[in-house]
Amino acid sequence: MLFAELAQTSVAVAETRARSAKIDLLATCLDGLLSEEVPAALMFLSGTLSRIGVGWAALRDLPTPAAVATLEILDVDRALERIASASGRGSQGTRRRALEDVFSLATEPEQRFLRGILHGELRQGALEGVMVEAVARAAEVPAAAVRRALMLAGELPPVAGAAFAEGSQGLARFRLEVLRPVKPMLAQTAEDVATAIDRTGPAAAEWKLDGARLQVHRLGGEVRAFTRSLADVTDRVPEVVAAVLALPVEAVVLDGEVIALRPDGRPHPFQISMSRFGSSAGKRAERRPVPLSSFFFDCLHLDGDDLLDRTYEERVAALDRVVPDGARVPRAVTADEAERFLEDALARGHEGVVVKALEAPYEAGRRGAGWVKVKRATTLDLVVLAAEWGHGRRNGKLSNLHLGARDPEGGFVMLGKTFKGMTDEMLAWQTGHLLELATERDGHVVHVRPELVVEIAFDGVQESRRYPGGLALRFARVKGYRPDKAASEADTIDLVRALHAGEMPGPSGVGG
Repeated sequence: MLFAELAQTSVAVAETRARSAKIDLLATCLDGLLSEEVPAALMFLSGTLSRIGVGWAALRDLPTPAAVATLEILDVDRALERIASASGRGSQGTRRRALEDVFSLATEPEQRFLRGILHGELRQGALEGVMVEAVARAAEVPAAAVRRALMLAGELPPVAGAAFAEGSQGLARFRLEVLRPVKPMLAQTAEDVATAIDRTGPAAAEWKLDGARLQVHRLGGEVRAFTRSLADVTDRVPEVVAAVLALPVEAVVLDGEVIALRPDGRPHPFQISMSRFGSSAGKRAERRPVPLSSFFFDCLHLDGDDLLDRTYEERVAALDRVVPDGARVPRAVTADEAERFLEDALARGHEGVVVKALEAPYEAGRRGAGWVKVKRATTLDLVVLAAEWGHGRRNGKLSNLHLGARDPEGGFVMLGKTFKGMTDEMLAWQTGHLLELATERDGHVVHVRPELVVEIAFDGVQESRRYPGGLALRFARVKGYRPDKAASEADTIDLVRALHAGEMPGPSGVGG
């Protein structure tokens, strides 16, 4: 297949809002591929190319676009492989020549697509869930079979290759291998426990800890620990390795959280737990690490027995047999206890609970209805300091809000940005209103008079070097505007500092 067809599909998917239409476009494109083209095409369409040493500077002054599309998918794949494998003396020149060769054969749309792939900036909505459905449709296999194989393989290209080459039979060959990570099961979200249980049916509830998700494998005397993104972090969690080596097992795969706790059992700020997983080994060595506590909540394999397809109830029974009580996530086993259990978790400083269906298997990397998390987000009344013009369906609308807390000594302290939680009606209203408040424009940013108060929900406060106050909100999203409030009534930076220090209760609105 010509590379131009992928570029055309990418543009069409980016311009399409409906998920089903995106799947149709991708499936149609995939259906026309040769089996050997499938892995590369998936990588290009999903924008998941690994870093290959090509920065912004390398993409300046490249050849003018070709007039006619002649590049094939495998031509591009081989060129990028040459770039990625270049090393040693003269490697920079080798990369440059390979880039010039492939760009000289690319038309203007192909060059634009290539730049997006190389920069990791494709914004077309071809996320993994959409790609899974497209692969299933094009290969004429059940989507559940693709998801399960993906969970076990960890990446989609080999799974898709098997689906196209051998159908369901090829997918069935993917098995759990101890010491090789699998895609984690994820949770949906509900506003309250009752709604969560309505979705799951008979269920148990577990504390939702605000730590780092960790999947730990042991085979004999070897232990490997993997993050949610399947990165190997074994060397960064020696206390977890020691704890798992002490278990009375020969082979096990555990799913859980690691979290830094204070002496009173309350959690340290999220960043303290995550600091162990920073990218710089030198910087980690300079810090005195805060001990991490392990809390496991699932068992995927135990001494030769794969448990992925067993019910949650069966998997937890296996977990209880081999993991001591202090290393398991606290759990309530009846629905009647769940509401009280949620209040207890929140009172201890944790995020909330996860309600888990007793009959649910371990699903492949998706937010199925088997797990539903319930959190009570903290809210603050903040002031809009600026907004950025949106793109895609938000083109022509002021979307990304710059949020500030009131400084009692005067002015406002920026705490971050958000474009989440906005309806189309809200986008239209805020665009008009913010333009009336505009004071200056700096590229795509419109600065405004600090008058508009907005209620923001968020999951925590973390340290940040990006903003002058040294703090930023985690997972901020808009709940609604507060026209009843003046900017002088917005919440203060002192309150945000208290939240970060754990001096204020988290499970409620604090703005009033």
